[in-house]
Amino acid sequence: MRKSPPRPILRKLPQGYTRFLMPLLLSVFMSAIVSAVATATSVGFGPGFITNWPNAWAASWIVAFPSLLLLLPLVRRIVAWMVVQP
Repeated sequence: MRKSPPRPILRKLPQGYTRFLMPLLLSVFMSAIVSAVATATSVGFGPGFITNWPNAWAASWIVAFPSLLLLLPLVRRIVAWMVVQP
């Protein structure tokens, strides 16, 4: 008797969500990294880091996500201009 393949835990989203999901995830990770570096540079890795970083992350993400939504089409065109297309 054949076993059926395991069902995924989460259903995959339709492909149309890619244009919003990719900038969302990219902005979360990039703003987290950049705000952590900036916070560590200004207050160090002590108790001040833990209290200041979440606010810095939120403020930078608020800017990062809409910026990526606006700039990614332009960046894709610039990259397409610079790279040989198949």
